[in-house]
Amino acid sequence: QVQLVESGGGLVQAGGSLRLSCIASGSIFSINDMGWFRQAPGKQRESVARISRGGSTNYADSVKGRFSISRDNARNMVYLEMNSLKPDDTAVYYCKVTAITTARVTSDYWGRGTQVTVSS
Repeated sequence: QVQLVESGGGLVQAGGSLRLSCIASGSIFSINDMGWFRQAPGKQRESVARISRGGSTNYADSVKGRFSISRDNARNMVYLEMNSLKPDDTAVYYCKVTAITTARVTSDYWGRGTQVTVSS
């Protein structure tokens, strides 16, 4: 199995910055896509940013130009740099990876989430 642990969330004023980290551990052979999702109260979970193993990235329109996703393949980590934060960015942020286990099984794995709160 693969475990994901997010960190870096917190309370920040509008216009501020936060950096989220997520580390994957367990029976990992390799990791394909890595990404960040978020879920605000009363809303559906949505994709924020995604990065392929080769480094190709995709962003939700709402965060383009403000958020940046990166990864460290050697450490099985993914990061989300969030700048110019807005109150609408308030949500629980989840890390998701598509991993191939040492048993050569490909599955999606989710972290438990980290709270990001942006005050106005």
